[in-house]
Amino acid sequence: MAKVIPLSELPILKSDQLDDFDTGNFQTGTVILMDKPPEWSSFDLVKFVRNRIPAKKVGHAGTLDPLATGLLVVCSGKATKTISQIQELEKEYVATIKFGESTASYDAALEPDNTAPWEHITEKSILETLQTSFMGEIQQKPPIYSALRVGGRRMYDLARKGKDVEVTARPVFIHEIELLSVELPKITVRVRCGKGTYIRSIAHDLGKELGSLGHLTALRRTKTGHFDVNLALTPDTFNNWIKRD
Repeated sequence: MAKVIPLSELPILKSDQLDDFDTGNFQTGTVILMDKPPEWSSFDLVKFVRNRIPAKKVGHAGTLDPLATGLLVVCSGKATKTISQIQELEKEYVATIKFGESTASYDAALEPDNTAPWEHITEKSILETLQTSFMGEIQQKPPIYSALRVGGRRMYDLARKGKDVEVTARPVFIHEIELLSVELPKITVRVRCGKGTYIRSIAHDLGKELGSLGHLTALRRTKTGHFDVNLALTPDTFNNWIKRD
């Protein structure tokens, strides 16, 4: 069995160290911090990187939905063996939630399927609900439009075919949730959470807890463990750097 290189010993490609980075590290193993644009899938970004570096073994540590942006930790070479370690790290997100409407996907990928009053919602009620119902270990049902498997099938495949999907709640951990702004019917929150947490489900469940409906309209991953999106490379930055003389 090949030895797994400790994550702390791997070279990291980030925006503040481009001038000193040895591209030979790609082949042996590198952690690459990328900033995923909207509408790109996580696989799109992995393919983009793979087509521009010598190492053809490239993967990512934690899928982002196509509408989401932000930090995608990409690994090349032997660094791909640390993907499971990275996936276990805490994640931080900044999310925008809109009350008064629900969607089947719990986000803006689908059109609203129901509406409800939201005018009774106040900043005070939001703060109280976040602290009482969305802190620590909570039971959360993933969206039916997710990549989780039921009976060997992806849930989103079943949902798109109109199949009934029985979704089981599972424990997830919310380390911190902060209300950043209130412009009702929209709010913005920062969430620091453990593995397996769906921010889309938080948006959906928060709307219901407040006596309304809710869905996610924007999501940005800002951190994975100690990795920070502020040091990540956009595809354009990565492409221009890799093509330098």
